[in-house]
Amino acid sequence: MSRAFVFPGQGAQTIGMGKALADAYPAARAVFEEVDAALGEKLSGLVWSGDIAELTLTANAQPALMATSLAALRALEAEGVQVSDAQFVAGHSLGEYSALAAAGALDISDAARLLRIRGRAMQEAVAVGEGAMAALLGLDFDTASEIASEAAQGEVCQAANDNDPAQVVVSGHRQAVERAIEIAKQRGAKRALLLPVSAPFHCALMQPAADRMAEALANVVLKAPIVPVVSNVRANAVQDPEEIRGLLVAQVTGSVRWRESIIWMTEQGVSEFWEIGAGKALSGMIKRISRETLARSFGTPEDIATLSK
Repeated sequence: MSRAFVFPGQGAQTIGMGKALADAYPAARAVFEEVDAALGEKLSGLVWSGDIAELTLTANAQPALMATSLAALRALEAEGVQVSDAQFVAGHSLGEYSALAAAGALDISDAARLLRIRGRAMQEAVAVGEGAMAALLGLDFDTASEIASEAAQGEVCQAANDNDPAQVVVSGHRQAVERAIEIAKQRGAKRALLLPVSAPFHCALMQPAADRMAEALANVVLKAPIVPVVSNVRANAVQDPEEIRGLLVAQVTGSVRWRESIIWMTEQGVSEFWEIGAGKALSGMIKRISRETLARSFGTPEDIATLSK
């Protein structure tokens, strides 16, 4: 059975995530210690017993979710699972950094520092209240893209996340996104609602953040991943470090082509996806994208115990 490892993005964060893994597996605890050292602060304390509003701040959530994913991976490795067992790795938005760290292309310390910069840069790119994101449910990507174009009216409004066949997220100026919600309802969306996010990610308004990431990534060592990484921007596999560097910059303003990425991997023979880290959001999307495909979640010691069953 050919499998892919996938890593979650923002929105999966919860207080306490990864704590049971760190308690059960020294290698998982070491990941949190490495991230704490890289950031020069005890992010693990916030993750395990802090305030959810503080953890949800983009600059905290991004490295915290990566740390939790890599801790889960180290726990799996302690039980005999290897990254090289996977045909591909992929991650949703910030999860692409987790995938790259998992595949050895990026040091965990560098991933943590980059995600802290990325989180701050994305937050600061647009003044609070000027941007928004909305989920359009029950519409396909082409329809959602048409609605975003119609709603723009000279402002920015783009299809930002192609999550699954009936869930597309649009992003841009708040008024344009609100227009998109109304148009989507008229076009038959099951639901169209603003998302509780602090900035309009994955659209042209993020260009200042992309510029900052280009600077940050220029100073980081990237190696060829031991397993091909499926890029959000391209929705297919990449292994060349310089190409990966450019794609990580493009990802800040580009669409997360998750549905296409999953379809592409299944076309390459992947029949099982392992979601590694916090939550089960990606598993739900994968099951809606490809009903014949098996999706499993590994974010707790209890999840890992199912390996022997």
